[in-house]
Amino acid sequence: MIERHIILEGIDPASFYGANNVHLQMLKKLHPKLRIVARDNIIKVMGDDEEIERFDKVVKLLSEHCTKYNSINEEAIIDAVNGKRTDKGSDSNVIVYNVNGRPIYPRSENQCRLVKEFSTNDMLFAVGPAGSGKTYTAIALAVRALKNREVRKIILSRPAVEAGEKLGFLPGDMREKIDPYLQPLYDALEDMIPMAKLKEYMDANVIQIAPLAFMRGRTLNDAIVILDEAQNTTTQQIKMFLTRMGSNTKMIITGDLTQIDLPQRQASGLIQALHILKEVPGIAFITLNKKDIVRHKLVTRIVEAYDAYDKEKKEKEYNNN
Repeated sequence: MIERHIILEGIDPASFYGANNVHLQMLKKLHPKLRIVARDNIIKVMGDDEEIERFDKVVKLLSEHCTKYNSINEEAIIDAVNGKRTDKGSDSNVIVYNVNGRPIYPRSENQCRLVKEFSTNDMLFAVGPAGSGKTYTAIALAVRALKNREVRKIILSRPAVEAGEKLGFLPGDMREKIDPYLQPLYDALEDMIPMAKLKEYMDANVIQIAPLAFMRGRTLNDAIVILDEAQNTTTQQIKMFLTRMGSNTKMIITGDLTQIDLPQRQASGLIQALHILKEVPGIAFITLNKKDIVRHKLVTRIVEAYDAYDKEKKEKEYNNN
């Protein structure tokens, strides 16, 4: 009898073992000649060398399945034990799978364009209204790149436009003060990466979420870097951010030009960057619109109502002048 330790790498052990270790118990029943003990991400197997080798192959197949779909099930276990690949069938439109194993894919023409341009450009600007999926799609692309080991880390940032007076009145340390500004980024990540694995990634700085001010002086290598709410950057801030780009790095800059929260006399860095960089090779520009909104149908109606109000207001101002 020999003993071997199999390490589960890059996956959440809880997802692999299942609720109340139901998947682990099934594996034990299907391998009665082996003694199997699991602790954290290490599986200790004792038995005949040939049986252990078979079990090792099963674990590798299931690990690949869990990495892709964030979970395994009885069907996947049986397929793996029978030496079959556990893929559900390839779908070229799927970007990544969420924590429940459901596919995340572009849901509009412009979201499809965002995915396509990501494969051929190192920098993308995605501009569109609230709910058009620009940030969510960008984060899905980043998670896919990390899972496929195309990059070593994901860096997400957004400006804290109220970084002066109001932040000071929020309770807690600096991390707790800035977290409310970054919560939409956490929400998207939690939908795509199991909680335990996400915490591990963040503790190891594989996934970093920080306000824009923390980017100064850094060179960002081997990463997918996303700047969200870029309409609220100043001209100096966005230039500083864009020039952080290092080797094997892609950047996605998202923003909504109808939601600029800067002081009236402060120019939006995003508007300036769109104008200055429009002819630069290697940079793609995707404009999303009301047709791309994938939230509740009322969001589209709200956006349309505000557009109509703004148009009417401008017409009145023009006529009065």
